[in-house]
Amino acid sequence: MKKILFAFTLSAVLAVFASVSFAAPELTLIIASNATDLANPYSHGLDKFKEVAEEISGGKIQVTVHKGTLGENESELIEKLTMGAADIVVSSPGFMTAIGVPEIDIFSLEYLFNSFQHWEKCLDGDFGEAMKKIVLEKTYNQFRVMGYWSSSVRDVYAKKPVKSPADLKGLSIRTQSSQVQQAFFKGCGAIPTTVAWGELYQALQQGVVDGAENDYTNITLKEHHKTPNGKYISETHHDFTTRLFLMNGDRYDRLTEEQKEWINKAAQASTAEERAITYRMFGESKQKAIDGGAVITEFADIDIDAFRAIARPIQDDFAKRNNMQEQLDMVRSAAE
Repeated sequence: MKKILFAFTLSAVLAVFASVSFAAPELTLIIASNATDLANPYSHGLDKFKEVAEEISGGKIQVTVHKGTLGENESELIEKLTMGAADIVVSSPGFMTAIGVPEIDIFSLEYLFNSFQHWEKCLDGDFGEAMKKIVLEKTYNQFRVMGYWSSSVRDVYAKKPVKSPADLKGLSIRTQSSQVQQAFFKGCGAIPTTVAWGELYQALQQGVVDGAENDYTNITLKEHHKTPNGKYISETHHDFTTRLFLMNGDRYDRLTEEQKEWINKAAQASTAEERAITYRMFGESKQKAIDGGAVITEFADIDIDAFRAIARPIQDDFAKRNNMQEQLDMVRSAAE
């Protein structure tokens, strides 16, 4: 009798243990960024998403995080997202111009935003909602924006200080490939130049380019400030950057309402975390640049009005060509 009772009790305990500990999650997600550095704000954001999604779902969602391990190029991540090999990825918005969403290049306009506060106000308000709708509709539900992340604010760094557009005249500056960004630097008298990110340190070191533009964190991570043509960092603050936390729209639509709620809350938490780390690292990376020998021209010492005067007609032309005047007005009115 004792043996029977023991066997029954053991079976019951094992059954409960198996149901609690080994129950398969009802939803598994693969999320990824191209950043391999664990200190990168993207990494913190992805970790926060996993933490919140698994906690509020009571383990019904299981999240696998990839930090550069699914690909270090954003194009690889986008391909995996469209193929279903990843569920949520971080990407710069520029790739969408090549797939028929020219409106997305509004994020590439220089001096569109004038502070992190202005950027947040726009992206978390009507402008951000309007852009989410455009992305969803123009990509036929392929890409759903789950959150707007930041890659900080970009500055010019070169072989000499840059206080006004005149200081850029004749300088070859490595820029992003966006046409509106290249138009801005041409308007300043610079020569926009294409150099692969992985080759930029050598290009700055050997004088292949006279300068480049990026944020403090990326500049210091690659030690560009320690090169002759990257030593002088000028706080032009021309681009408060936007990065997209993207999910496949069809995948999202197939979820239950409860699952959507869990993912929405995790996306909100991860977005807040990524931004907080980005803002914190701005100051830390700036100090790292100074300690590494960089010479800083402060924002207050730069003729920002002269730079904005070059940027504004480019903004107007872009809005006219892409029927984006309403969205541009949203951003400008939010700055008032």
